[in-house]
Amino acid sequence: MLKVGLTGGIGAGKSEVSRLLVACGAVLIDADRIAREVVAPGTPGLAAVVEAFGEQVLAPDGSLDRPKLGSIVFADAARLATLNSIVHPLVGARSRELEEAAAEDAVVVHDVPLLTENGLAPLYDLVIVVDAAPETQLDRLVRLRGMTEEDAHARMAAQATREQRREIADVVVDNDVPLEELERRVKDVWAELARRSHASRPDPQGRPDPQGRPDPQGRPDPQGRPAPQE
Repeated sequence: MLKVGLTGGIGAGKSEVSRLLVACGAVLIDADRIAREVVAPGTPGLAAVVEAFGEQVLAPDGSLDRPKLGSIVFADAARLATLNSIVHPLVGARSRELEEAAAEDAVVVHDVPLLTENGLAPLYDLVIVVDAAPETQLDRLVRLRGMTEEDAHARMAAQATREQRREIADVVVDNDVPLEELERRVKDVWAELARRSHASRPDPQGRPDPQGRPDPQGRPDPQGRPAPQE
């Protein structure tokens, strides 16, 4: 199994990249989707959120009023930390369940918005960062999601900087491009993921790679040849 972390700033187009990777054959574990599931009506997660923030964060039907909660936490770092302390452990537990259910040779892509902020890069074999200019992010949030500029700026400011995300990236996908070009770039990324996944599979009889390629973990060759230095 190749475990890939996928992240990017809000409005960078991470969801589109994850959709394209799934079309190529990836198994997607979407932290945002799971975060909604763990605070659905009747769950312990929702009860904990209401206890921390009050019934003002509930919609009339008893579900979580996410825009209301967002307006509270994204302007207050302490309250955002409180929310994260409730939701993140629940998301982590569910993500592990889904990963364990995937095929042993799958390319599993974890779509994690706060991967950089929470120092999660070491959990993955490879980290992909979807990148876009702040001006592009702001335009998408206001024009496509209907946010006010004030809300959009607050949400962007609550996340890691563009530079911090790029620092932890093994692969950067530039999404300041038309969809057709993004599709081409994602196909190139998928080809690399498939290559790495294939290279990391041990021979069932423990034989060395027939082409003499080094073990991806840097272990000595079974015939005594040292792994090349990085």
